[in-house]
Amino acid sequence: MTSHSPSGPEPATRSSAAESEITRTDCPQCGAEVLGVNGRYACTLCSWCNHWSEGHGDLPTAQDDPDYPSPGRNRGKGAQRRHERR
Repeated sequence: MTSHSPSGPEPATRSSAAESEITRTDCPQCGAEVLGVNGRYACTLCSWCNHWSEGHGDLPTAQDDPDYPSPGRNRGKGAQRRHERR
């Protein structure tokens, strides 16, 4: 294992999206190597995770989601039926 602090992660590899980067660090709680995206981590061994604000960039907004329902967009029959059941 290599020693990296959560505040100074080492880039592991580039993903296909230009704005996403796979990074790695050592878990400060149990010492396991943890991989994350853009400096945001969650350890599967001890459940430690760093705060979202410690990442390398801003998180995308809901409007950035391709499935975000824009005004006037037909949400489909499934969403309409779920709404009617309420």
